Amino acid sequence: MTTPPSAQTALRQPPPIPANSLRVIALGGLGEVGRNMTVLETQGRLLIIDCGVLFPEDHHPGIDLILPDFEYLDGRLDDIEAIVLTHGHEDHIGAVPFLLKRKPDIPLIGSQLTLALIEAKLKEHRIKPYTLTVKEGQREKLGVFDLEFVAVNHSIPDALAVFVRTAAGTLLHTGDFKMDQLPLDGRLTDLRAFARLGDEGVDLFLTDSTNAEVPGFTTPEREIAPAIDTVFRNAQRRIIVACFSSHVHRVQQVLDAAAKHGRKVAMVGRSMVRNMGIAAELGYLHVPDGVLVDVKKLDNLPDNKVVLICTGSQGEPMAALSRMANRDHRIEVGKDDTVLLASSLIPGNENAVYRVINGLMMLGAKVVHRGNAKVHVSGHASAGELLYCYNIVRPRNVMPVHGEWRHLIANADLAVATGIPRERVLVTTDGGVIDLVKGRASVVGEVPCGFIYVDGSSVGETTETLLKDRRILRDEGFITCIVVIDASTGKIAAGPEITARGFAEDQAVLDQVIPKVEQALAEAIGNGVRDEYQLQQIIRRTIGGWVGGKIRRRPMIIPVVIEA
Repeated sequence: MTTPPSAQTALRQPPPIPANSLRVIALGGLGEVGRNMTVLETQGRLLIIDCGVLFPEDHHPGIDLILPDFEYLDGRLDDIEAIVLTHGHEDHIGAVPFLLKRKPDIPLIGSQLTLALIEAKLKEHRIKPYTLTVKEGQREKLGVFDLEFVAVNHSIPDALAVFVRTAAGTLLHTGDFKMDQLPLDGRLTDLRAFARLGDEGVDLFLTDSTNAEVPGFTTPEREIAPAIDTVFRNAQRRIIVACFSSHVHRVQQVLDAAAKHGRKVAMVGRSMVRNMGIAAELGYLHVPDGVLVDVKKLDNLPDNKVVLICTGSQGEPMAALSRMANRDHRIEVGKDDTVLLASSLIPGNENAVYRVINGLMMLGAKVVHRGNAKVHVSGHASAGELLYCYNIVRPRNVMPVHGEWRHLIANADLAVATGIPRERVLVTTDGGVIDLVKGRASVVGEVPCGFIYVDGSSVGETTETLLKDRRILRDEGFITCIVVIDASTGKIAAGPEITARGFAEDQAVLDQVIPKVEQALAEAIGNGVRDEYQLQQIIRRTIGGWVGGKIRRRPMIIPVVIEA
């Protein structure tokens, strides 16, 4: 199994792309669950598969979204034939507006629902895209790339895998998929097409890794309907369902259960209302007559006849459910309300989700989630399904995608177990560059691939240093020290005045460090140091050393030296 570039001691720049080769550049989605983006290059032309976002975790304070690193595309936007979108989840389409702001006329290719969702998002960014709607079985020639689309089953309708034919070889990208044999919309993963493409020859197989650690097969969506029905049957007051704003299948099950039990449904949250409106308009969501009502009319209905569908299943701080848990929403959760978390936990979001669960339960609500009831199934193929795919496709080379490091390793082991030589299974991380030459794929280097942060209205301006400062302020607090220096004598005219915020110790404790600051400054000034910056550094080191040794804390220290 190929060593990942990130495990090497230094960045290994890839060589110039060889003639008659297909280069694959992973710009996101490897080593993480999110910001999926893969670039294909051959004969000087580029094709992008997916362009998604990663949602921030606790160690990203103040960050709204994390984007793929577009640096590799600098100066090459005109070489891009198109962006192919496998399905409409945010971790696959959410970064499209930020890329199209650089070049709005890059064509977008995807299924009807996928393009409808991204077009609605782009409208908010005032971008009118060039789009090409495709469906399973369709074949499109885009310059040097010949694309064929294959139906796959996922937790959102209209998902597609893409088979790419080039003069340098072939590539099959599954996108996110599973092999649900009883899908709610009747749309199966097309294993016959996978087998046909395998017979033609798949030189490089990019496969979804998210559930590679899970043995067996992913539970069919239909099997959770009884659990949802039980929640509705036992609920005494309101039911609040939290799920992804694009999870059409889950919303369909909730609407059907509400109709069965005589409840009205209101959707809460701009993205939920928008996406489900699109799904209903296109016929992917079937709303029973008289079930859906405007959220403003809920006050006129008895609590035991109400269902709310909202976002926030991942503990997102600004989502509706989190705000309800914090009593910062017009909808007040109370005793005997039932909250149903109808989504799986994305790795890294556990603490945020449990914080929301605890907050809701403190308000008296009953919280039903995957940990205590069978109310959600994954949208990703488990190990048994992946083994089937490897045996059907029989690829020459494999590159696991979409997953944390442990997922990629588990997927790679499955490929090897089916007889694919280990040296032809390429496990790499974001930035990894793979060349396919004469049917043989290998990792040839790495390109820069950092996190690009969306912070309010700024994109890419927030740095790791700034985030570190925010974490220190959040976790350790800060200390300011103001000293006035006499411009004529160089001696201390006033201060040091020390103030602390977000610091557990009593202010009086800090009085102990004042003589040390005075002594350090006096010695420095006596040695001829008059530069304000140097004096600030002396204050920072003196206070930092004392606080670290005495109190075992590392607050941010802000020294201010004023010459008067």
